[in-house]
Amino acid sequence: MPGSGLDDDERRARQEAHWLVKEFGAEAPLYAAMKAEKAIEQKDFGRCARWKRVLEILTDNGSPARRAAK
Repeated sequence: MPGSGLDDDERRARQEAHWLVKEFGAEAPLYAAMKAEKAIEQKDFGRCARWKRVLEILTDNGSPARRAAK
């Protein structure tokens, strides 16, 4: 996306975070943390970094997951 300011990894992480909130609501951060842990166990550190970014997006103040939890 020219001019969007987001690289592909960031865009993918935001899409994943949005999907998790849609599917799991307030439990979305827990799911992302579990996926990151599984990636660490498998020594897939690139995938772990992506899931950790998804978790950061989900736990930011004002995120959809925070609103769903209220």
